[in-house]
Amino acid sequence: MQVKESLRGLSPYQPGKSIEEVKREYGLPDIIKLASNENPYGSSPAAKAAIAAELDRLAVYPDGYARTLREKVAKYLGVKETQLLFGNGSDEVVQILCRAFLEPGANTVMAAPTFPQYRHNAIIERAEVREVPLVDGRHDLEAMLAVIDENTRIVWICNPNNPTGTYVNDNELRAFLDRVPRHVLVVVDEAYYEYATAPDYPQTVPLLNEYEQLVVMRTFSKAYGLAALRVGYGVASETLIRAVEPAREPFNTSTIAQAAAAAALDDQAFIRACVERNRAELERYYRFCEENGLKYYPSQTNFLFIDFGLDGDEVFRYLLERGVIVRSGQALGLPTGVRVTVGTKEQNDRVLELVSQLLREKQLA
Repeated sequence: MQVKESLRGLSPYQPGKSIEEVKREYGLPDIIKLASNENPYGSSPAAKAAIAAELDRLAVYPDGYARTLREKVAKYLGVKETQLLFGNGSDEVVQILCRAFLEPGANTVMAAPTFPQYRHNAIIERAEVREVPLVDGRHDLEAMLAVIDENTRIVWICNPNNPTGTYVNDNELRAFLDRVPRHVLVVVDEAYYEYATAPDYPQTVPLLNEYEQLVVMRTFSKAYGLAALRVGYGVASETLIRAVEPAREPFNTSTIAQAAAAAALDDQAFIRACVERNRAELERYYRFCEENGLKYYPSQTNFLFIDFGLDGDEVFRYLLERGVIVRSGQALGLPTGVRVTVGTKEQNDRVLELVSQLLREKQLA
């Protein structure tokens, strides 16, 4: 038996180490996980109550149309219900779009490094992947435009970008969209939208009225704290959504996930509180890095990439052995640093304490 050629040599996604795994491996009782950009403050109490209310309906298939959630998201965004595509996390929305648009002979354009699932799904569909290196951690939109041709089907803009946390501003995005050929789908992945506080961060949903080839992606996994339930969505024109819907699996979001996401969306006070705490703690990291001569990318997310000028795996292991899980830049295309999720004040106190210790041992401070 042989799997399709495009899968040969392709590695599955490698998530960061789990808390349980690190406890077993290092014999540590307490672990701080800051590797996957989860919300350290959890999720809205309203979401938990909504989950409990659905526990007697587990034997019944979910609403394949996700009507309640669809209505709430449409109202919140100011779009029509028929402009939404829901997925089992925004990862599945990526998969659906690749399944719908990519094939042998087509190509797709993205930054490097960026969210790896764009590339992964394109390879499975046997499309050519055109990666354009970041410049100072930011998308090089001019260079991305230069590699678009008549066979380009999708351009991906992760905004803010993972793993750097940098962003494309409103003027830059509009100028890019004005020059992209009409046959090219432009996907703006806004997984960290809620955390972005820059005044010139683009408001993309209104742009859907101006650019028919635009898709905006968002998720309930990050700021909403529902990563375990896997709910993401895409927003686009009715025509585009109607065209790609056949590529979506039936019942792809669960009853519990839909209920929790709908309740979480209603609790914007929780989101505002999380964003305020995140920004305050992010500023602490900035000050620490500047005081210790560490390079970093200013972030519009709930994580920070710090360049230590060392092997990222070495920094990763040092923290891991002391009970803190971060993400090595070696796995992210930025080999001399680590990506750290911004945790609670207490969690960040521990991280900064350990990093200070590392810098002293390496005589870098």
